Amino acid sequence: MIRVRFAPAPTGYLHIGGARTALFNWLFAKQHQGKFILRVEDTDIKRSTQESVQAILDSLNWLGITWDEGPYFQSERIHIYKEYVEKLLQENKAYYCYCTPEELETQRKKALESPDMPAYDGRCKNLSLAQRQKYESADRKPVVRFHILPGITSVNDLIREELTFDNRLLGDFIILKSDGMPTYNFACIIDDALMEITHVIRGEDHISNTPRQILLYQALGFELPIFAHLPLILGMDKTPLSKRHGDVAIKHYIEEGYLPEALVNYLALLGWSTSDSQQIISGTELVTKFSLERVSKNSAIFDLEKLRWLDGEYIKGLEIDTLTGLCGRYLNKLEIGNWKLEIGNFKEIVRLFQERMRTLGDFVERARFFFVDTDSLKYEPEAMTLLTKNGVSEIMEEVKLRLSQLPSFTPEAIEICIRGLAEELRIKAADIIHPLRAILTGSKVSPGIFEVVSLLGQEIVEERISKILERVKG
Repeated sequence: MIRVRFAPAPTGYLHIGGARTALFNWLFAKQHQGKFILRVEDTDIKRSTQESVQAILDSLNWLGITWDEGPYFQSERIHIYKEYVEKLLQENKAYYCYCTPEELETQRKKALESPDMPAYDGRCKNLSLAQRQKYESADRKPVVRFHILPGITSVNDLIREELTFDNRLLGDFIILKSDGMPTYNFACIIDDALMEITHVIRGEDHISNTPRQILLYQALGFELPIFAHLPLILGMDKTPLSKRHGDVAIKHYIEEGYLPEALVNYLALLGWSTSDSQQIISGTELVTKFSLERVSKNSAIFDLEKLRWLDGEYIKGLEIDTLTGLCGRYLNKLEIGNWKLEIGNFKEIVRLFQERMRTLGDFVERARFFFVDTDSLKYEPEAMTLLTKNGVSEIMEEVKLRLSQLPSFTPEAIEICIRGLAEELRIKAADIIHPLRAILTGSKVSPGIFEVVSLLGQEIVEERISKILERVKG
């Protein structure tokens, strides 16, 4: 049976790269009726936090990436790692190293001068018992290093084909730190082996770890998994993805009002594509169509605008009742206005913005004027400029009067009223519509003004016209 894992370190939130790795593993497992295991690599006691653990779990759940086993925590498995360290020590495949940080720094500088020299020269490999006792009496806390033998280590990567490494350049690396905690490379392979992971699917930044891990597998007699290293994700400027490109926590995208289905769809396209370059792919289709064979070797480009476009397409495809519920919950979460009491036809407001929205956050920003009281409405400078033109105040007073006399406050009745007034005054309808929009919304841009006026209602419309005119005149 196919068994894959996602193994985040809880030293921060789940970001774009980690989420994509989790998704590709999950899709691969689902497609092959396998198991997706979640393992939390929390051996960095100082930096790991429970808050980060919970944020990672919440983000995965929001994305719909569920696990079949776990979460397992490495901090609860320290005794297992130490058993295997002891096994390597007894078989002379590992040894204690007492070098001080200063000595190691000197060796590192020498290694930089000679590209063929490993960072650690193995000087503690053959210490006598007396030498070890001398170091220990001086209170030197040893690490345990893995003894690397000369040779070539190769791996047939599913994405990058054959990768070859010269063991001589790897150096005898640390597998157990002086505080008794295992290093990443060691704990990782012990867990992968004991959890019977068949495929290790991860980012290409882990390629340098691969030969060390393979050597540990072989030294301990474990069966090797199949490796697949995913391409890096770069920003639009082809530099490593960072916050300025949009590499923020998945938590941020939740808060911004993105739909999980859209983000999952976009994550899948970061380094993978269908044979016909399909862009909008449902979760069910992803499971059916995904394959490691179509994962590119080339770096993926993270385009925030494309993600926003894709999210907008998903929003357009939602049933209005579903979108109304999502927008309502989003407004409640942000605690913006008392919209349930102020607005009687919330669904129609949502419908007005459905084609214009890229995220639920867009809805909140663009429709905010519906959900705040008149005194809290913010006016853009360009909107205020429209209201200070000669004659606008007098026209708006007349608009207020005419609207107050309407027996029916429907968009159709409002349009007839506004256009009729424009004909009487021998002005363009736009000369009424533009300043009226500015008064009611605080902006020069909004959905159809007649629908906006109708949904705001007579009382609020009259109140906003009166207050802004007082402000302009005052």
